[in-house]
Amino acid sequence: MALQMLKPRAFRLEDSLRVGSSTIYHIRLTSAILFLLFSALSLAKSIRWSLRLKRLWLVTELGKPHTLTTERAVPQPGARQVLVRVTVAGPNPHDQKSRERGLLIADSFPAPITNDVVGEVVALGTGVTNLAAGDHIVGHAAFDKTHVQKGLQEYTVLDADFSAKIPDGFTDDDGATLPTNVIAALVALFVPETLGIPAPWTEAAKSFDFKGTTLLVVGGGSNCGRFGIQLAALAGVGRIVVVGGDEPELKSYGATDVIDRHGSPDEITKRIRDVVGDELIYAYDAINPPDTQTIAINALSSTKKGKFARLLPIGPVDESQVHAKKEGYELKNVFGSSHVRPELCKPFWDHVPQYLKGGNLKPTKYEVVGLKGLEAQKVNEFLDRYRDGKKVVKTHFHLLE
Repeated sequence: MALQMLKPRAFRLEDSLRVGSSTIYHIRLTSAILFLLFSALSLAKSIRWSLRLKRLWLVTELGKPHTLTTERAVPQPGARQVLVRVTVAGPNPHDQKSRERGLLIADSFPAPITNDVVGEVVALGTGVTNLAAGDHIVGHAAFDKTHVQKGLQEYTVLDADFSAKIPDGFTDDDGATLPTNVIAALVALFVPETLGIPAPWTEAAKSFDFKGTTLLVVGGGSNCGRFGIQLAALAGVGRIVVVGGDEPELKSYGATDVIDRHGSPDEITKRIRDVVGDELIYAYDAINPPDTQTIAINALSSTKKGKFARLLPIGPVDESQVHAKKEGYELKNVFGSSHVRPELCKPFWDHVPQYLKGGNLKPTKYEVVGLKGLEAQKVNEFLDRYRDGKKVVKTHFHLLE
């Protein structure tokens, strides 16, 4: 009898089901508790950021100097967005036009400037999977009326789709050389409504004759020109003919022929045609004064319809200086915004880390101006150089030093 009492009872099916149900219940309860804790922490973090005020530099009146304020709350990242503590804000020529003429901001004063933004991710919006808190990222801020995405402020919001993590071995300043200048060149080359060369990651690129294609880049010494060369080389364009700039530098980016920019427009056009003959159908002007536009147009084929893409033009094309074109030519104006061309720019930003690591994209030269002392005067002095036509090296404002 004693032995019978010690004998273990047979394990029945209903016992197994009871144990399984209990385990599942506890797993679900634990998951629910963890979810609530995570949500509470995220909400607390969001409230903490929303209660903070940020410093930012503003254009308050047309043609007036920037001023500094601390009266705006830190914005909240929305879906597919991140909140960034800005380390580098990179101005470009259009920022001077924003201050002086209200370009892109005229109906939304007061407004911060700069669309080249680098910083540390401090909070994530919903749906962000490609970035994490603590990442140092580069992003292209939107040209919109809210201005929450501009760079010249302590905290800003960026769209994850138009941002990229800066890979190891590259600095925040390296990343800040990219957004506006590289996107302008990207849109000029690879949008069907501009030059229409297929982007290298697209299906159309598989059957396009890149090797047999020639591209003319006018203004090779500009940053938009430098990135135009790099993108053309990345795509595999066989001949990249460049006017202006330092020949060894431009050839390191992928230029095959560098043309001396000195001389009359007709002399420069002849030098180009000595290289390309009458076969050129793609031309990109990265600087756009009236004389360089006619140089590029006259270099286009006289017997085949060519395409001429230009960035924000400085004056119209002087058609009286354009040589006869049997098939004419197409004039394409370029606005380099990631948000306007998401179908092109999102895949590009996805590729940026590997392009940097692979040497396909090389950061351009830059200078640094520290703004830790919060001197709005430094911002205004820099923009004055653009206004006065002085030579300007790509400059980065460091907001933390």
